Amino acid sequence: EGSSRGAASTANPGYNPVLPTIMAHHTRGRTGDGRAARRVRKGSKMAERLSSVPLFPLATVLFPHAAIYLHVFEPRYREMIARCQETGNPFGVVLLRDGTEGGSDQEPYMVGTRARIHEVHTYPDGRLDVHAHGEDRFRIRALDRDAAPYLVGRAEPLYEEEWDDGDEANSLLDHARNRFEDLVRTVLAGRSFDVRVDFPEDPVTLSFAIANLIEMEPLAKQRLLETTDTLERLA
Repeated sequence: EGSSRGAASTANPGYNPVLPTIMAHHTRGRTGDGRAARRVRKGSKMAERLSSVPLFPLATVLFPHAAIYLHVFEPRYREMIARCQETGNPFGVVLLRDGTEGGSDQEPYMVGTRARIHEVHTYPDGRLDVHAHGEDRFRIRALDRDAAPYLVGRAEPLYEEEWDDGDEANSLLDHARNRFEDLVRTVLAGRSFDVRVDFPEDPVTLSFAIANLIEMEPLAKQRLLETTDTLERLA
């Protein structure tokens, strides 16, 4: 259980190996063969209206296609989760820049990830266990502190740059995949089971999976979340 100073206790977000089989239902801009359409649509992006995203500022970074587990006990965030359940809309996970999870002086970083609620368990005293999945990224253009008891962001989608399907890019992709597979096997060495590492075929999804699982400071993960260059994230 969390203390009264916080909004939620957070389990480390983790890459969900099941999600690539269902992510086509949640990810925008897919091509016919199921690969992500990564072309930056500059004209349409500028023309899109900003959407309202209820924000959950946390001391952690959520990547697209990753799972997050929250124990929610502060009333305003219990209300936010209830509204998201009623409307079927996601909420936005953003890393705290200043302030605390339960404070009134919260200043988040401007790039976050929408989280779709997968399952909620409610305790008799109103506390919640929330299991959610990361979907797409967004960039906040304005913060609304009056629309609800919690922060609301006026946000636009953050698109990935087009993947350069050349020899150099694919060589880096293979290197990143092999290096990370070796890391996973090293971490799990000595366990009483065989290890098979299955990575997503899509370079963007793979880059998020690797960034999510590697141990690093939240600010370093935030930089990887904000970049729109898959090669930069993999390097």
